[in-house]
Amino acid sequence: MITYWHNPRCSKSRAGLALLEDCGAQVQVRLYLKDIPNEEELREVQAKLGLRAIDMMRTGEKTFKELGLTKTDDDAALIAAMAAHPILIERPIAITHEAAAIGRPTEAIKTLL
Repeated sequence: MITYWHNPRCSKSRAGLALLEDCGAQVQVRLYLKDIPNEEELREVQAKLGLRAIDMMRTGEKTFKELGLTKTDDDAALIAAMAAHPILIERPIAITHEAAAIGRPTEAIKTLL
């Protein structure tokens, strides 16, 4: 089972979901802008990604700048910002029990299959 943090308005997110479905994967879609991940969930996904918090964020978002965030902020501050403002979470993210992948490029999700 793959949990898929999805934003249906995003073409990359739609493409990643289509890729998973075309491969026959069992997918549980989570509309993360409505069903917002908490800080603990974000830390778990960060660990599965093996990335710094900044690398799972949309730093070009207006909200990132409005909050005064920087690429040098510590992970705790960035995780808290993503929990409070889920628009900052990079999309899409596909998550299994053991690993996760950001779908940029879309083909990166194939590593979970």
